[in-house]
Amino acid sequence: MTAAQILFESYTLGAATFDLSGLPKEYYTLVDGSKSIIWVQPIFQALGLKSLLAASLPVDNFTYAVIHGKDYTAVVIRRHGNYLALLIDPQSEIIDNQFLGWAQNFDATSLKDNPKFQVI
Repeated sequence: MTAAQILFESYTLGAATFDLSGLPKEYYTLVDGSKSIIWVQPIFQALGLKSLLAASLPVDNFTYAVIHGKDYTAVVIRRHGNYLALLIDPQSEIIDNQFLGWAQNFDATSLKDNPKFQVI
């Protein structure tokens, strides 16, 4: 693992995977309970809105979105076969091309083996 990968993973406070229709599949939260999954609902709604828009507008080139909430920042990445949403520290300035490249290839199932996270 590179230093950048370790840094990016350290800013990850939660994750959720969605299928291509926008339905949630798995949630990963911090074991310490400091973050809820309330941030997943706006992601679900945004992916639903994207699907509705795609029915009448050409939005096929969607690659990522950043959703800012009052207490969170989430990055949604379209990947081959699914969407990955990452909850990150809202104070971080980490979202750049390098971070997006890392997120595109990040295996969220690896969080099952990370003692910092639990699967919900």
